[in-house]
Amino acid sequence: MYGNISIVDGPTNQVAEDPEKLAAFEAKIARGEKIEPHDWMPTEYRRQLIRMIEQHAHSEIIGALPEGTWITRAPGFKRKMALMAKVQDEVGHAQLLYSAAETLGKSREAMIDDLLSGKSKYSNVFNYPAYTWADTAIIAWLIDASAIINQVTNSKGSYAPYCRALERICMEESFHLKYGYDNVVTLATGTPTQRQMVQEALNRWWRPIMHFFGPPDKASVHTEQLTRWKVKMATNDEMRQQFFNQYVPKILELGLSIPDPELKKDPLTGQWAYGDPDWDEFKRVINGDGPCNAERLAVRRVAEERGRWVREALRKADQKYVTPLA
Repeated sequence: MYGNISIVDGPTNQVAEDPEKLAAFEAKIARGEKIEPHDWMPTEYRRQLIRMIEQHAHSEIIGALPEGTWITRAPGFKRKMALMAKVQDEVGHAQLLYSAAETLGKSREAMIDDLLSGKSKYSNVFNYPAYTWADTAIIAWLIDASAIINQVTNSKGSYAPYCRALERICMEESFHLKYGYDNVVTLATGTPTQRQMVQEALNRWWRPIMHFFGPPDKASVHTEQLTRWKVKMATNDEMRQQFFNQYVPKILELGLSIPDPELKKDPLTGQWAYGDPDWDEFKRVINGDGPCNAERLAVRRVAEERGRWVREALRKADQKYVTPLA
């Protein structure tokens, strides 16, 4: 679901590359061709892709937790089944993404270890609590909408395994978006109590949603290079603006108010201008000081430990049935 692949920019390790190979690599990308795992690639291209894809995978795994806590409390059997299917999809997306990242040389075990130790990040938006059923509706609609914008954009990128994973993920996300929109519409057109519930949920999630696409472009030191290599197909600010242009009108159509007194549409450009998203809060949360950072990782550590015997059993079974080479 959650493709915030620009959460934080890691340090650049300068490596002297063969100029001829680098020129051929960049020419291939400029022609619109894809890079496969066996192709030569710059060290920094590989490093940035690993960072971004594994953070995306982590976000899918952690992103299932706020909604997953509501499976047993969903209002009605049909919505319970729909939510179960959605959460299952998110975990499946993570598996696709871990597989894509593994093609770049980092093992899944190492990625999981980095997640659980706090070394590797995931989308800041999943470090907030889902207090009510309306929170899950806002997540499924507006956060999934943000994810679709990000993923559709980057599915046209240069690294083939990631693009293939994103194409499948986007098809499933379109169903998630419809599910979330149906839930929001039901609440927004329901009783006064339901309308109040969904408005309060929107108020809680609006700032994290603004943070979803990552910090402003001026804070990124790698954007120019990553867009030239088509690792990123649009900047953080461009995708955030696309979200505003598409979804602010839809929110207002439902009679909901957006908690930003500075939000307004420029009559000349048609673009929505918005207030300060509080990037200090973004930095605090992404660095581990959010409402649910410790809780989310604690849940994953327990799941990792409880599932250890299954992984070990499967590993032993694989070893038992592998035919030795003559």
